[in-house]
Amino acid sequence: MKIRIAIVPLLILLLCVTRASASTYQVGTGIADITGPAAQANMMGMAQISQVTAGIQLRLFARAFVFADLSDAVQPNSARSANATRLAFVSVDIALIPGGITRAVVERLQAHYGSPDVYSYQNIMLSATHTHSGPGGYSTEALYDLTSFGFLERNFECIADGIANAIIQADERRAPGRAFMRNGQLYKSNINRSAYSYPFNANASNYEYDVDKNTTLIRLQHENGDEVGMVQWFSVHGTSMNNTNSLISGDNKGFASWVLERMHNPPSAMPGTGKFVAAFAQSNEGDVSPNTMGAQCPNGTACDNHHSTCGGRVQGCIAPGPGKDMMESCKIIGMNQVSAALRDYQDAKTELSGPLQYVHSFMNFETIQVSPEFSSTGKPETTCTAALGDSFLAGTTDGPGAFNFVQGTTTADPNRKWNALFHLLKRPTLAQTRCHHPKPIALLIGDIDLLGGSPWAATVIPLQIFRIGQLVLVGVPGEFTTMSGRRLRDQVHRTLVKKGVADQNTRVVIAGLSNEYIHYCATPEEYAIQRYEAASTLFGPQQLPAFLQEFTKLSEALATGSVVDTLPPPTAFFNRTLVKPWSHDTRPEGIAFGTPLSAENQPLTNQTLSVAAGAQLQVLFQGANPRNNYRIGSSFFTVYRQTTGGGWEPVLYDSDFDLWFVWKRSAPESHTSTVRLHWQVPAGISGLYRIQYSGDSKSEAGVVSSFQGEVLVQVQASSASHARLRPAATAASLHPTHAMLSELERWYRALGIDINERD
Repeated sequence: MKIRIAIVPLLILLLCVTRASASTYQVGTGIADITGPAAQANMMGMAQISQVTAGIQLRLFARAFVFADLSDAVQPNSARSANATRLAFVSVDIALIPGGITRAVVERLQAHYGSPDVYSYQNIMLSATHTHSGPGGYSTEALYDLTSFGFLERNFECIADGIANAIIQADERRAPGRAFMRNGQLYKSNINRSAYSYPFNANASNYEYDVDKNTTLIRLQHENGDEVGMVQWFSVHGTSMNNTNSLISGDNKGFASWVLERMHNPPSAMPGTGKFVAAFAQSNEGDVSPNTMGAQCPNGTACDNHHSTCGGRVQGCIAPGPGKDMMESCKIIGMNQVSAALRDYQDAKTELSGPLQYVHSFMNFETIQVSPEFSSTGKPETTCTAALGDSFLAGTTDGPGAFNFVQGTTTADPNRKWNALFHLLKRPTLAQTRCHHPKPIALLIGDIDLLGGSPWAATVIPLQIFRIGQLVLVGVPGEFTTMSGRRLRDQVHRTLVKKGVADQNTRVVIAGLSNEYIHYCATPEEYAIQRYEAASTLFGPQQLPAFLQEFTKLSEALATGSVVDTLPPPTAFFNRTLVKPWSHDTRPEGIAFGTPLSAENQPLTNQTLSVAAGAQLQVLFQGANPRNNYRIGSSFFTVYRQTTGGGWEPVLYDSDFDLWFVWKRSAPESHTSTVRLHWQVPAGISGLYRIQYSGDSKSEAGVVSSFQGEVLVQVQASSASHARLRPAATAASLHPTHAMLSELERWYRALGIDINERD
């Protein structure tokens, strides 16, 4: 499908969408910046100690969508009306949602509303997009903070505040409105990175593909016809940006959100401030990669399919994306999702109607008794103490691990020395070893107790279901593989149909990585093969059967309105750290913070630079550590253009994909640093622009002071850049945002990708 990005954003789509009539719900959307430390923070996802933040490519956001009964109170900050239902779904640009984040959000919301009855664990669903390019250290389980050298409280607070603020904003924007749904297909955008184990599933032949190609989109509008947002669910990992990346990024889903929001909101609005909110939410992506070229060895030959090795080691077996580099791959997979969203947004005609419902339960997943109806053996079974297997340490073809671990390890023999070392933390009992068979246990994380009661992983976990008319969201606390998600979707749908509250028009969607994180969930058949996803299935081979059993109970409770059993929410969280605060910034004598610099690190003598439209501009500034101030809801860099009246209009920000910066210390232990801005100047613009760098320096006394630096840029129009635009587009007619989107459209169309053509 060839998309066309209109110069007047979404003009054609807005003429085609269904216009106002009787409302079915109150709907509201909200968005908040959650971008944490842009320097010296280990990134969450790849577990590479060397991968630390050093700039921003795309800011991270929490995107909230609130639904309420028409009978609910509409006034801002109002309590929920009696017998009225209100719920909030939030898509969050981070790798995972630890339970401590969910708890902190609930506490903030209940403090804001002065009541536990407006929002609680029951009616908020927080789902991570699973980008691997965000700062870590925010987990409240110790395991996931190891490579960050502990807990980063400021980053944790930044994320919790942002999610709560997004929900509050969405709640305040509630108004009578309508929601429309469309189910579609998206091809050429994902592959199964554990294709070896997938065929072992007993029902694999029932499906055409070994990954889900299906998309589900909902479009939201207010009663007056205003389009206020959309959510698209599609299964694909946030690993287009690989483990060599050091720039904060929402990866392919964050890029897709940026494009749709830039298209719909005013062109000069800072990303994250517009009223139209577009979320590209995560689903059952456990074994699903965006790196569609498939796993390859350095010499271009195929990797060993079973173990994902080259010459017996995993380090060389890597799957590249479809682009020439990771940034282009991120754009391609993101634009494929945008293309599908534009198609489905226009064609979303199925109006959601019917009850708003939710059900939620906490349960200890180390002790679930699985009945013969659900167990993989047809006999009574039980889940296991949480543990990670040897193949977890092998990593994946999106990001291999270290040492000599390989995927598909089903005996302890190859790694006896390593396991002996790991077992000094906690040695598995014979019963635990048998429970996890054939997983050779590396880390018995459910029983490790070295931090005074701080958990290494979640064992009491939340399960949740939302119903929004014909749409059912199943909130799972981890990464379900393709087949695990299919089986869970089918089981929930069967149960609801049996209870008379669903039919063939009901869409069940897995909302992945919701409310807590327990690593992966593989099927019992995949578990027997012990590739990465299976080795990361914490609670043993009966984990998926346990989920099927317990979600069946929740589905029945949702249908009948009965009360479900639940444990209290966990209260023990990890919050220790070895990370030292940044002590202070220094600068060369005679050079102020924010000064534009030459290639020799001397102040620029010419304060007006020149660049041709369509070229990339780089500007170096005397910098300071971005950790001093995250500049939430703001920007380290802003591009202004001079108006016809001689004033300055802000047009681009550090949250724009084509404007990114890299922070660098002058030497490994130096407190002097520079910041290099990169601006991919769009074709079709010209005139005088001003680049402003806003930073914050820290003195040896600990005092943080703001500073600014700026440089003028004369953008020269070129015939070559104009030739790349549609004939109707001229330099004078294009706002820089429109020029940027038009250039993006030209580039994407030239690739010739048809997302409707089957793989």
